[in-house]
Amino acid sequence: MKLRPYILFAGCLVTLSSLNGMGQTKPNVLFILADDLGAHDLSCLGSKYYETPNIDRIAREGIVFTNGYAGCPVCSPSRATIFTGKSPARHGITDWIGAATGEAWRKTGRHNKLLPPEYKMQLPSEYLILPEVLQQAGYKTFFAGKWHLGEKGSWPEDHGFDINIGGWDAGSPKGGYFSPYENPNLKDGKPGEELSMRLAQETVKFLKDNNPNKSGKPIFAFLSFYAVHSPIETTQEKWSKYRGKAEKQGIAPTGYKMGHFLPIRQVQDNPIYGGLVESMDDAVGLVLNSLKEFGLEDNTIVIFTSDNGGVASGDAFSTTNLPLRGGKGYQFEGGIREPYFIKVPGMTKGGEECDVPVSGADFYPTILDLVALPLRPEEHSDGVSLLPLFQHKTIAARSLVWHYPHYGNQGGEPSSIIRDGEWKLIHYYEDGHEELYNLRKDPSETTDVAGKQKELAGELHAKLFTYLDQVGAKYPVKDPEYSEELEKAYLEDVANKKLPQLEKQRLLFLSKEYQPGNNWWGSKMSAE
Repeated sequence: MKLRPYILFAGCLVTLSSLNGMGQTKPNVLFILADDLGAHDLSCLGSKYYETPNIDRIAREGIVFTNGYAGCPVCSPSRATIFTGKSPARHGITDWIGAATGEAWRKTGRHNKLLPPEYKMQLPSEYLILPEVLQQAGYKTFFAGKWHLGEKGSWPEDHGFDINIGGWDAGSPKGGYFSPYENPNLKDGKPGEELSMRLAQETVKFLKDNNPNKSGKPIFAFLSFYAVHSPIETTQEKWSKYRGKAEKQGIAPTGYKMGHFLPIRQVQDNPIYGGLVESMDDAVGLVLNSLKEFGLEDNTIVIFTSDNGGVASGDAFSTTNLPLRGGKGYQFEGGIREPYFIKVPGMTKGGEECDVPVSGADFYPTILDLVALPLRPEEHSDGVSLLPLFQHKTIAARSLVWHYPHYGNQGGEPSSIIRDGEWKLIHYYEDGHEELYNLRKDPSETTDVAGKQKELAGELHAKLFTYLDQVGAKYPVKDPEYSEELEKAYLEDVANKKLPQLEKQRLLFLSKEYQPGNNWWGSKMSAE
């Protein structure tokens, strides 16, 4: 799909409310959320390596928001932003739930300059979140997959979902991608069963058992894949396919370069990750086909996005987001720019692209508007409805803000960000310096112009901290035990040991003789 400037869609203003007037139920909503999927991890968004025909279909039939952003460069905060319509600085979950803070951060052995602040460890119950509003409006609500927004007592069923399949404390698939899953809210399948497909099958079962065409009750289904989070796993067949594809495309002599804290992957050629991406896409295809099979396709809004950038550094070092800089955990575009597709039957004729900057906070009010429910600005206070963009109109100019005062696991730096029009300012908490980028001219963030645009940088700084202070944002503090010498030794060790290890591992994965050593993670076990 060729990217082009935002175009208005003439001749397609049949609305879902008018469909309702023809006797159909209120519009259904299918929200598909990938985990750690990068902005260029889809074939429709430029990947020449991964194959994603089913997810591409959502883009082809809906609107592609080319400046779509997650609420945070890591998962839990972004997920909370989708459900609350609030930024992480406001809702208080500013890091993935379980990350160390304060003096406990020293136990990571990274010898950083700052101690990260405390953050909320579960989704606040006092908020009226999106599934609760839809549930109150008569929707049957369903959740499948990754939750990672609190311990028992703060699971999906405690926040507006009638059914919860697989959502619990953990942010990664504890048992891997093949049964047994080690998940208290997901019964194990037959040996060799794949997790993404199982979650898709559970979603299909929900659609079939609660078909609005029979019950008259609309549905809100939230399919939240654990894929493509580490530990990355795939079948031997899919590994072989992507190993051969990498070989055909030409295996680069090196795959990484050193970043500030960790090496960063520069090529898309991990055949295990490629297979995992395709497995998720297969699962999406099953669900999309079921909408048609059950007669729901023409009255179901379909949304697809990810919770943060692709993992170029840290975790499994799985992919690259180039030409975007950085990845999951980073303050750069590769950490927060996402696939962001919305298909609305009768309102999107397909293939349109919009370059208006939008964020995860916008889903809450947009969905309410699309299903003709009243907006709740006191709740989704950082999101705006995107419905005007479907109606030949515009939305008011605004700034987008990100607040990640943590180091995380991937090599990003404690920072806050504001995007205003084409300009992006990054404030770094270690030393207070700032970078300014013109994203229209420099989407790869290669040229910092803060020194040349001091007045503009000052204005954006003031906007950023006015907002952060208003919402009570928490900031990191200097570690009085910081040792420059120890940090330098740690970073030298990463460059001299970790980087060569990663290069060796990369070639191992691409070797014809590669064997994971555990019967391909159980995927070859008998499914009888």
